[in-house]
Amino acid sequence: MNKNIFNKEKLLPLVLLFAVVLLDQVTKVLVVKYVPFHSIAASFFGDFLRIIYVANTGVAFSIGAGWGDLFRIMLFRILPLVVLVAVLVFYFKTNEITSVQRWAVCGIVGGGFGNLIDRFFRSEGVVDFIDVKFYGIFGYDRWPTFNVADAAVVVCGVILVVSFIFFSKKKGGNDDDR
Repeated sequence: MNKNIFNKEKLLPLVLLFAVVLLDQVTKVLVVKYVPFHSIAASFFGDFLRIIYVANTGVAFSIGAGWGDLFRIMLFRILPLVVLVAVLVFYFKTNEITSVQRWAVCGIVGGGFGNLIDRFFRSEGVVDFIDVKFYGIFGYDRWPTFNVADAAVVVCGVILVVSFIFFSKKKGGNDDDR
């Protein structure tokens, strides 16, 4: 067994994973407690950013919301759980990704677990509450409502992709992120 499997370089980014899950769940609890379902609680910058409580039984853009329960459970609970566990196993076993990539992976996994908690423990589905004006881009007047976990997955996903394009860890080389 690799003795570097639980070194500081691998453990420190887990702070982001836990912070994303905590912030995601705390904000969802507050929204559920203080914002009536399907109502706008606050608007910022005119109507550019709104806080509105909605729930999603599907995945991104409500895909699959009307599918059968068994299929949704397998596809939206079990499969993502298996994938997240596999990503974490890879994360701890590999030394082939940079520090930036480790932090990005932890942000993505934190977001994944944040939404999985809702899928397993909220009968209404995943709580979404961040609503942003999108000015007709891609045919959307407003972007589909999302949450902290979704934001973490997107932001960290972009960082991960960019890091793979611009940074690579050289075999046998040092561990800097250039």
